[in-house]
Amino acid sequence: MSTLGEVKEMDTGLETHLGEAPNLRREYSPANVRQDGQVMRAERDSKEKDTHKLIVEVAERLFRQIGFQKTTVADIARELRMSPANVYRFFAAKSEINEAVCMDLLGKIEAEAEKIAASRGTAAQRIRNLFGSVEKTHTKQYMFDRKLHDLIEAAITENWVIMRRHTERLTAILEQIIASGMVSGEFPAGDTKLAARLVNTACLRFCHPRLIVEYEQDPEPSLDPRFKGAE
Repeated sequence: MSTLGEVKEMDTGLETHLGEAPNLRREYSPANVRQDGQVMRAERDSKEKDTHKLIVEVAERLFRQIGFQKTTVADIARELRMSPANVYRFFAAKSEINEAVCMDLLGKIEAEAEKIAASRGTAAQRIRNLFGSVEKTHTKQYMFDRKLHDLIEAAITENWVIMRRHTERLTAILEQIIASGMVSGEFPAGDTKLAARLVNTACLRFCHPRLIVEYEQDPEPSLDPRFKGAE
């Protein structure tokens, strides 16, 4: 049987041990509560972004297989093993999913255009490379991903807002290249905005999916400077 002195000694030892153990009891001050709330919100936002991205990826795959017009929200939800109502938490309408997939495709074109604008070489060569890259992407989609090609063509034909913004971004990148050419003396000084718009209009046949297809067998005009009248 333990004596009273031994019990007190054990109790003191326990207190000392607990006092030395780190983080066994957390004080929930207002600062800690706010920090926990921020962590939870960040985790929730991250999960929502992942789900949003996954919906777009699955939609693009289905668009590639059966076309964007035939794909329904129920089809997308089924592939994700979630309810259509859950998909509608992220997209108010099917048209928003169409736009999200289209934005993803257009974003890749814009990223490549930015790389070309920042690359070395003359301004004229970078302009040719830019339009050549856009033409190559649309041609590849027409040949191997016809249903995605149809999505882009619909966005242009129906004048979707995202397509107008895409055109504005590409024009801005083109303006950047032209401005560098003016600074270097390659091009005469002038209105860069107007020049970019004019060049973009003149090269529309290399950017519009339908025109690319229509002029597929026509060698003129060409981006290749070796062809007569290309420059």
